Amino acid sequence: MVTAYDYPSAVHLDEAGIDMSRGDSASMVVHGHDATLPITLDVMYVRCRAVAPGAKRLLLVGDLPFGSYESSSSQAVDTAVKVLKEGRMDAIKLEGGAPSRITAAKAIVEAGIAVMGHVGLTPQAISVLGGFRPQGKNVASAVKVVETALALQEAGCFSIVLECVPAPVAAATTSALRIPTIGIGAGPFCSGQVLVYHDLLGMLQHPHHAKVTPKFCKQYGQVGDIINKALLEYKEEVTNKSFPGPAHTPYKINPHDVDGFLSELEKMGLSEAASAAAVAAEKALEAETKVH
Repeated sequence: MVTAYDYPSAVHLDEAGIDMSRGDSASMVVHGHDATLPITLDVMYVRCRAVAPGAKRLLLVGDLPFGSYESSSSQAVDTAVKVLKEGRMDAIKLEGGAPSRITAAKAIVEAGIAVMGHVGLTPQAISVLGGFRPQGKNVASAVKVVETALALQEAGCFSIVLECVPAPVAAATTSALRIPTIGIGAGPFCSGQVLVYHDLLGMLQHPHHAKVTPKFCKQYGQVGDIINKALLEYKEEVTNKSFPGPAHTPYKINPHDVDGFLSELEKMGLSEAASAAAVAAEKALEAETKVH
C-alpha cells in the first residue's frame, strides 16, 4: 500500500502493481501543514477525485479527515457515503481508539461501506498523544493497541493500519486478528505495509520530521535530487538562452509568409517588431541549415 494524492501518482502505483492506496498525509506532503488535522473534507474530495481516474486495479481507501465523523454515527455515515460517491473511493479509513470512533466504524459498515481501521500512533489524535509518538511501548499501551484493533474488527473493519508500534506488539495484534494488518513503522510481522509516496521516493519529507526521513521509512529513490537538478538545469539554460534551441522550436513559417508578415508589421507602424521578427527568421533558417 502506498499513498496517492493525484492522477500521476495513482498511475505510477497502478503500473507498479501496488495493491491499495490511501492518504490524508496529503495535508503535510502536498499542502505543507505540519499534521493531518488541517485537511478538510472538501480538499479530501478533490484529492480522491484526482486519484480515481488513474487507478485501474488499485483498491482506493479514502481517509475521513478530522472533524468529519466524530460527532455522531449519522455524521460518520453521511461523510463516508460522500467520500465513496463524490470521491469515487472503494472504502474508507478512520482512526480508532475512542468508543465513539468504534461506534462510527460499526455504523459505517452497517451502511454497506468497507472500513479500514487505524491504531497505534493515530495522527489525528496527536494533541492527546503529546505529538507524533510511538505507541505500545509499555504493557498498558501495548494491550490497548491489541484491544482497540480487536474492537475495530468486531465493528466490521476489513483491515487495520498499525502505525509506529514495536514489532512484538504488531505481531501479537496481527496474530489475534482474523483480518489483515497494514504496518507503517510497525516491523515486518504485519500482513502488508504502507509508506508515504513522497517519503519512499525520496522526494521530500514531512514538515514534522524536521526535514529528515522518518525512522521507519526506507528511501527507494532520491527523486527530490533529480527534480532539483532538472529545475536548476532548466533555469540555467533559460538564463543563457540555450533553451529553447532548434529541436524545441518546432513551429515554422515559410519565407514567403515571413516577408508578408514583415510588410504588414511595417504598415502597422511596428518597425521594431518587424526587425525582431526578421532576425528571428534569419536565425531559425541558419539553425535549420546547420541541422541539414
